[in-house]
Amino acid sequence: MKQAIAKTLGTATLLGLGLLAGTANAADDQIKVGTVAGPETDVMQVAKQIAKDKYGLDVEIVEFTDYVTPNAALADGSLDANAYQHEPYMKSMVRDRGYDFAIAGRTFVYPIGAYSKKYDSIDALPDGATIALPNDPSNEGRALILMHNKGLIQLNDPTNLEATPIDIAENPHDFEFREIEAAQLPRILPDVDMAFINNTFAQPAGLTLDDALIKEGPESPYVNLIVVRGGDQDREAIKELVEAYHSQAVIDKAEELFKGGAVPGWK
Repeated sequence: MKQAIAKTLGTATLLGLGLLAGTANAADDQIKVGTVAGPETDVMQVAKQIAKDKYGLDVEIVEFTDYVTPNAALADGSLDANAYQHEPYMKSMVRDRGYDFAIAGRTFVYPIGAYSKKYDSIDALPDGATIALPNDPSNEGRALILMHNKGLIQLNDPTNLEATPIDIAENPHDFEFREIEAAQLPRILPDVDMAFINNTFAQPAGLTLDDALIKEGPESPYVNLIVVRGGDQDREAIKELVEAYHSQAVIDKAEELFKGGAVPGWK
């Protein structure tokens, strides 16, 4: 990661335990927002400045390096909002952990891609190739559905957003699958034949969608969200944050960082 896990806290240990210093502020002139460290945080920095300039809203950004802790921090009141996850993932967390969350706004679709350091095309991928998948519930299914749609495998139910390798009905190329934490996928890429990597982690590793052997198109349903606790979507500060995010300056920053790999999901 190009930045500390949580520079606003000054200690990775506390963040890893989910013990954020203090709690989110209920005032309408300051809020805490959780992001995943990397370019999405850089995009939120632009929204933060717009919120300050236009609404007088002070936005404190708390950075994480995993997909689980930001929801735990939101649920326990340490954050007012987070901006890093798409709706299928949020719904799986709500179902599995009983969170009371609501969608305050949409951010970008960050298409997932399959990358390789060994092969230049999907046709060159050999039988028996080792393929790494993100191990979180929805992104793993997202990768497998993309493989199904490309005719590489056959799933029992290609509409199952939480499919895992056990849901593969046909694997004609005898691919072997490794389930890896999403943030670790760029690091292990040289050790496998292909890995599905979210743009959140691909871009800091020097990978672009142009490098991907296969990738989602702009029609992807996996638009990322600004998520809050149930009822807080009507807070004025949250509405101002969403308005600040839905600005041309934010779009321009995402284009600069992701080079076409971020599609506005609110238009």
